[in-house]
Amino acid sequence: MNSPRLKSIVKLFESCRYKHDLYTVFGDWCETSAIALSNAVDLAPAEKREARFQEISGKYGTETMGTFSKIMGEVVMALEDRPHDVLGATFHALELHNKARGQFFTPYPVCQLMARIVAGSPDDMQKMIAQRGFMLAQEPAAGSGAMIIALGEAILDAGINYQQCLHVTAMDIDPRAVHMAYIQLSLLHIPATVIVGDSLAMRFSDQWHTLAHVMGGWSTKLRRAGEVANTNRPMPVPAMVPSAAKVAVAPSPDGLGSAAPATEKNGQLRLF
Repeated sequence: MNSPRLKSIVKLFESCRYKHDLYTVFGDWCETSAIALSNAVDLAPAEKREARFQEISGKYGTETMGTFSKIMGEVVMALEDRPHDVLGATFHALELHNKARGQFFTPYPVCQLMARIVAGSPDDMQKMIAQRGFMLAQEPAAGSGAMIIALGEAILDAGINYQQCLHVTAMDIDPRAVHMAYIQLSLLHIPATVIVGDSLAMRFSDQWHTLAHVMGGWSTKLRRAGEVANTNRPMPVPAMVPSAAKVAVAPSPDGLGSAAPATEKNGQLRLF
C-alpha cells in the first residue's frame, strides 16, 4: 500500500471503526456514494434511491457522514492522479476480503495485461469503431470494475477517446461490487450501464447508468445501432449487445475478474 491517497482513504474508513462495523461502513459508503452520483443525472429511479440514501444516512451521525464526503474526495483525487482500481485496493487494504468469504478482486496489473491483450492494436480498435461508430464491451463478472478501467486506459493509450468511442455493459451478482464499479466508472466518465444480476441464471434486479452514459445519449445511440431492442425495459435483455466488434475474456475462478481471451468473428469487444 504505497499510494498516499490509498493510505488516506483507509485511515478515513478506519476512523469509523470505533462506532460502527467496518464491513458495513464500507458497503454503506459505496451505496450512498453511488446514489449521490446517480441521482445527479438519472432521474427515473432518483426518488426510490434518495429514500434509500436517507435510510442509510440515518444510521450515522453528522460526523460520520462528513467522513463519507472526505472519502469520496480522496477517491476522486486518487483517480485523478491515475486510472486504477482504487476501491478494490481499499477493500483489500482494510482486509474486508476475509469477512467477505474470501472475495478477492483481480490485481490491477493483471487487469492491465489482460485489457491490452483483449483490446489489440490501435489499428484493431479503429477497425472496430469503423464498423459501428463505437466499441462495445460486456463484463458479466465486473467486481469493482478493474477490467473496464484497464480497458479504458488501454484505449486511451492507443490515442482513442474512450469517453466517446466505448460503451460498457457490466454486471455483478454482488450489489456492493456493482456500487464500487459504478462509482469508479462514473468518476472516470466511462459510458456504462452497471447491472445487479446473475449472468449465469440471467436474472437481473437493478441497473445504474453512469453520467457519461446519460450525457452522451447512449440509450439513443445503442437503439439506433440496433444494439438494444427496447431501452425502456426495466432491465436489459440477456443479449443486450448481440453484434458489432467483440473481444471475449473468460471469467476467473473467483468470479471477480478475467482470465483468458478469445475473439469473436464479428469483432465486438466483450470482457468474459
